[in-house]
Amino acid sequence: MHLLRQYLERVFYTDTRALSLMRIWVASVLLLDICIRATDLEAHYSNMGILPLHVLHSNAWNQYFFSFHALSGMWQFQAVLFAIAAVAAICLLLGYHTRWATFVSWILLLSLQNRNPLISQSGDSLLRMLLFWGMFLPWHRHYSLDARRAPIIETTTRYLSVASAAYICQVAWVYVFTALLKSGADWTTDGTALYYALSLDQILMPGGRILYQYPLLMKQLTHITYFMELWLPFILLIPWRNTWFRMVFFVAIVGLHIGISLTLFVGLFYLISISAVMGLLPTPVMDVVDRYLRYGYTKIQRRWAQMGHGWRSPVDMQVQFKWNSPQWAESLRYLREGVVLVAFVLALWWNLSTLGKSYFQMPSGFHWATLIPRLDQNWSMFAPNVFKEDGWYVLEGTTNSNRKVDLNQQGKEPDTAKPASVMSMFKNDRWRKYSENYLFVPNEYMRPYYCFYLLRRWNEEHPQPEQINELNVIYMKEVSLPDYKTEPIKREVLCNCRP
Repeated sequence: MHLLRQYLERVFYTDTRALSLMRIWVASVLLLDICIRATDLEAHYSNMGILPLHVLHSNAWNQYFFSFHALSGMWQFQAVLFAIAAVAAICLLLGYHTRWATFVSWILLLSLQNRNPLISQSGDSLLRMLLFWGMFLPWHRHYSLDARRAPIIETTTRYLSVASAAYICQVAWVYVFTALLKSGADWTTDGTALYYALSLDQILMPGGRILYQYPLLMKQLTHITYFMELWLPFILLIPWRNTWFRMVFFVAIVGLHIGISLTLFVGLFYLISISAVMGLLPTPVMDVVDRYLRYGYTKIQRRWAQMGHGWRSPVDMQVQFKWNSPQWAESLRYLREGVVLVAFVLALWWNLSTLGKSYFQMPSGFHWATLIPRLDQNWSMFAPNVFKEDGWYVLEGTTNSNRKVDLNQQGKEPDTAKPASVMSMFKNDRWRKYSENYLFVPNEYMRPYYCFYLLRRWNEEHPQPEQINELNVIYMKEVSLPDYKTEPIKREVLCNCRP
């Protein structure tokens, strides 16, 4: 029993200072996500946009989901919820009433993601899971206003609980399960996954254009990436030289996602993934980081003292909840650990269910317990194979003056030639993800609403002669083949609408 506890303490501990750094990073990414989404309040979250509420409930709704954002189809109502979410994210960033800020941020993020699942990607799942585990982690104890308000001196910064184990496993699951789901030949034998990924002009970044010129290097990087995702997380379970192995994992994962961000357009996914590993920084490393932070705060403190202000360094402040009854505090701790354990089992079970094996499938009777708090996860990124179909959109409108215009090209004459940068045609990654989902046959229901949204917006901004009386959403499909070849480009009309 002693050996088991010793193993758990070495493998599943987290440093509370690292968790606090993770809190700051997660809150920053969350605030950035809110700001990006806020630029499309009407388009993505109102009845005047691409997914009205009646269409959401008829086609893309799960009976166990809930959403405050689905209570109204007015963009003004959405703006109020966005403002509340932004305030909560700022409080989380500053560590002000951190527990409540984490809970409000988590529940509003669930609500927002449930309102429009057509623009969600894997990073969104990871962000909501970080907030979920964060509700049970002490990431308020350092670098926070809570720490300044209720300081105590901790004897140790090492923290072990079911929540810390769940958080570490969550980080590992992302990579292990995405590797297990990558069962196609592109990843396991041919080594062509990166070649096909960089053939997708919709997500190709400048760094990817450079790498695309070296087929042998892409093949080696494909095998390295697959190996890292499948096996690297297991070094977190090694009980000896834990500091060294954690740093190997940390550096490798940060390097992997920086590389991805330079080659592929993945939105905030790489920032969310980097934030997820911040809490893994081991105690010896955090001692060094803390020393530099302490030095910085000391300089600020001296400057404030010279100006006649008092300052107390958040680095020296920790906070704990004080209860009137030790028995109540102990009962609450056991209750919290029990809730986390149940959530941990459900999340792991759901991950196993995504592998498609009958003996791993979660019975339908447990789905509600997983879907209500959105513990469901699916890490099928570029799995089982990378998409071979690529292309770009031509939004061909006919004006009242009988002129052809392309809404994607600011009203220029439609041109079916491939743009110099297909990726630059998307306002942000949310729109890129929506355009990807727009192609799938099961999502045909969404096509008219996008078409009518574009038509309405154009007509509201142009005089009568330039208003559109017909709009065609055209997709120029290009299928990638081996050895830098492609099939002939096909013109597909996905939707036609009239006012």
